[in-house]
Amino acid sequence: MIDFLQAAVPAEPQVSWLQQYGSFIMIGLMFVGIWLLMWRPEAKRRKQMQEFREGLKKGDKVITAGGIYGTVKEVKETSLLIEVDSDVTLRIDKNMIMADNSAAQQK
Repeated sequence: MIDFLQAAVPAEPQVSWLQQYGSFIMIGLMFVGIWLLMWRPEAKRRKQMQEFREGLKKGDKVITAGGIYGTVKEVKETSLLIEVDSDVTLRIDKNMIMADNSAAQQK
């Protein structure tokens, strides 16, 4: 009768491996997803823009970040001299070149 009145001590529940590490796996999968969907394409785009800017040469038609259309007149290490009009030239930073005007005109 005494055994009946005493509460049985429940055994420790066995925690599965997935329950222990499931949240870490989900966080890891989220980082992989963010890398595949956001960081990787952005890095590829940055690399393409850098290659485009390094390949600029005299006579290329370009568009600046401010929307100015011009033709490259002189190329230096970090800057460009672009001709905007017949007597108007501007010296700008290479990083401010955003697109090739000849490709924009074809579209």
